[in-house]
Amino acid sequence: MNELISRITVEPAKCGGKPCIRGMRIRVVDVLDLLSNGLTNEEILKELPDLEEADIRAAILYARNRMDHTVIAV
Repeated sequence: MNELISRITVEPAKCGGKPCIRGMRIRVVDVLDLLSNGLTNEEILKELPDLEEADIRAAILYARNRMDHTVIAV
């Protein structure tokens, strides 16, 4: 799992500091948008040939980790 997450990079001077795939100017949100619009992994890889299958999984895992937080009921 750490190997996948290491594919996600954040650089303040690149893409406004948004999480990107392996230092490229392909943002995690770009991959998630394509998935949410119904593209398959194969279609995404064709659309963005610099990506690898593991990059798509990394984007999903990154988003999942960002959404997982403890909720304390009061």
